[in-house]
Amino acid sequence: MANPDASSPWRHAGTDRPGGAAPVQRSSALAVLGALLDRSLVQIADASSDARGFDRESIRVAADVWDNNTLPLFRAATAGTRRERERRARAALKWMAGLGEERRAWMREQASAAGHSFHSLDELLAPAKPHVPGRDYLGRVMAPVMVVTPQLAESLAADYDLPSAEVRHLQVERAGSRLIGHLELAVARSYPADDSTSPEPATLDIWLRDITEVRFDSDDARGVVLRAEADDVSVGIGARGTLRATMADLRPDDHCWHLSAAGRRADATTPHRDSRPALSGPPQTGRLGPNATAAATLLHRAMLDIRVVRYAGQAHRVPVRDFQRAFAGAGEAILTAGAHRTSHRREAGFRRLVETWARRGGPALADWFAGVLSETAHQPDLLAELRAQAPSHSTTDALQQPTSDASTAPGPPSAELRLATYTSPHTHYGTHHNSSTLLHLAVPPRPASPDDTPWHLRAVRGANPARFQLRTEAFQGAGHPRVNVDDNAARHLVLRDGALDVTSREARTDNPS
Repeated sequence: MANPDASSPWRHAGTDRPGGAAPVQRSSALAVLGALLDRSLVQIADASSDARGFDRESIRVAADVWDNNTLPLFRAATAGTRRERERRARAALKWMAGLGEERRAWMREQASAAGHSFHSLDELLAPAKPHVPGRDYLGRVMAPVMVVTPQLAESLAADYDLPSAEVRHLQVERAGSRLIGHLELAVARSYPADDSTSPEPATLDIWLRDITEVRFDSDDARGVVLRAEADDVSVGIGARGTLRATMADLRPDDHCWHLSAAGRRADATTPHRDSRPALSGPPQTGRLGPNATAAATLLHRAMLDIRVVRYAGQAHRVPVRDFQRAFAGAGEAILTAGAHRTSHRREAGFRRLVETWARRGGPALADWFAGVLSETAHQPDLLAELRAQAPSHSTTDALQQPTSDASTAPGPPSAELRLATYTSPHTHYGTHHNSSTLLHLAVPPRPASPDDTPWHLRAVRGANPARFQLRTEAFQGAGHPRVNVDDNAARHLVLRDGALDVTSREARTDNPS
């Protein structure tokens, strides 16, 4: 009987076939799964190659996929037969696609970019299920994320006292070439709540995509008007402020939302908890050998650490480019290592893969690799080699480095604003938050650096700002940030002729890692 792993239509995932490694079909579920990992790493590389195009959201999305999908990929790649590899890969793809339409759309787009037809991908997956609001542990309907439409704007105006709303948090950011934002509003309820309701106001979270206009002044941050047209959403703030975008999503963070008019309408059509199918976990079939486990642990931990960019205050500290360099092409390499017919050769392939990743990481990630590998109690010879090449100031140390006072230090000769965040003083869920600002600046390399050295991110923090002013022009190209002192001895951090003006009593800069 012919060996089913050796027929000619199957494509090998690597450049050679050492030790009789079985080829992998280009259109197979396993090939698609490996290609999605490689596409994630390509997206991470593209979004982090230079601070002037840094895209936190794209990096976060690409890394987040592999939180619960790394082990299923390894389990699929290491199955003993082609049929079992395909069965596990299909189960992994179905789980991956089951986490929402946005994830499913990402899979289609990236599979197509890798040369796989999204029509073929859809054939591997179960039909998409419509999203419905959820219920909490008491059975109360919870507010979903909703696209801002004229109808939603009208509904919100009926349920909440928008004219008295106050800005708690504003964030505007360049995501690649797009301008996106997040607005958090504290707002009183207009609908009657029960006697046990906390006196703390509700919160409305608004996410804006493709922002076309920003005009904000923290001295004029009370009162909101929400308008939605066919191709435009605007949020009027105070007497003169506005945020305008082509699209926006909104979610009330309100534990009484089920009592609002919108909540009562949703309650009438939302299945009860006991009638909703239970969510399944990720596929668990298949046990990994020690070397495959070490490789899976390294990749999983790297993706979690890359995903830390979701926290704006830490994004500039994450060595995204170093991680991407180390793990580039991991999907294809995992399929190659896992395709060997014997467990001994598979384990040898994964050992070589771990060594390759660690050496690609170089001194910048030597301590990181040593730390993760020591948790697997594996490869003591490689651990010794990594510790020998680790620099005195490792990546881990960089994540904990102290900040320096930059309130009077000269700024870089040129800088592009990538992110501007303002938080007002407020209490939320019983916790008090002081007012603060956070800026991300893309700054050029030092003069002695090689010509191809990319720009990097610098974070500038401000505590207890007296005033925060922001206009769209602050994000339109490079400028020279200045620190001015006015007649009242107040310090102003100014960029692009005052399009950004932060008046603060205290500021500091986080040096890049």
